[in-house]
Amino acid sequence: MIIDCHGHYTTAPPALEAWRNQQIAGLQDPSAAPRRTDLRISDDELRESVESNQLRLMDERGIDMTVFSPRASFMAHHVGDVATSSAWAALCNELCFRVSRLYPERFVPAAMLPQSPGVDPATCVPELTRCVEEYGAVALNLNPDPSGGHWTAPPLTDRSWYPLYEKMAEYDVPAMVHVSTSVNPAFHTTGAHYLNADTTAFMQLVQGDLFRDFPTLRLVIPHGGGAVPYHWGRFRGLATALGKPPLEEHVLGNVFFDTCVYHQPGSDLLFDVVPTRNILFASEMIGAVRDVDPRTGHHFDDTRRYVEAAGLSPEELAGVQEHNARAVYPRLDALLKRQGR
Repeated sequence: MIIDCHGHYTTAPPALEAWRNQQIAGLQDPSAAPRRTDLRISDDELRESVESNQLRLMDERGIDMTVFSPRASFMAHHVGDVATSSAWAALCNELCFRVSRLYPERFVPAAMLPQSPGVDPATCVPELTRCVEEYGAVALNLNPDPSGGHWTAPPLTDRSWYPLYEKMAEYDVPAMVHVSTSVNPAFHTTGAHYLNADTTAFMQLVQGDLFRDFPTLRLVIPHGGGAVPYHWGRFRGLATALGKPPLEEHVLGNVFFDTCVYHQPGSDLLFDVVPTRNILFASEMIGAVRDVDPRTGHHFDDTRRYVEAAGLSPEELAGVQEHNARAVYPRLDALLKRQGR
């Protein structure tokens, strides 16, 4: 199998964005605020939204299963308050679940959390519980910067995050550390903020001792780890200066990277630096980079091409494309086994 661990519902029917726009308008004029029941999207609309987009590309590229979560840039945890985020997350999570019910052998849901700046992360536990127990979510997206590019949240190693980690450990679900929209004009959302966050999250984990307290916790850092593989020597040196164990002992038992790197030299670097057991196949399509690379004639986000040209052994390739994901996402593995795969 080929499992894509990083997919977002970027092609949701327009009614979802219209509802969100009403919700935002309601923050200034409560009479304009929509009710949850005002959002009506049929199964046929859901089918049309994925069959001509994600499913079509999955079939063209030979991807069997996608871990499917709400659109990252639409999470926008900085908008409104915790009630705003809670209503929005519930709707987005429900849509991903409904897609997974329509295509149970192609999509499996991952949960968006109702985070809000300055609000205790423990408030997200009920939505996480609901998504795992009712929707069969196999993972969650964890935003280390709910402020939208201003970084007002404490580092991921801070004890304020521990209620979430405790629930993750209980359910044995990993988190993808994924920010949302940047409202800071200094940081382009997908070109700077995303990659900054990947790098920042990794350094926070190097500085702390989170996995001493949560030895089974698993975190996936997307987009190839941001700058991490390119500056691996810097991180090794900083770990030494901080008196931490080697990175292989300190973080690589719990931290994983995906293959959302959109050119061959970058993909080759990732595989040269990071152990293959810590790398999971992903494309993030249809996502931030949607065009065709004029140098190759293929889409930038057709990451299977890069992975299969990286010179891996058959065993390493099978690990990256399937077995590593089944190990990091045990609820996904259990689902696939129930399906006879």
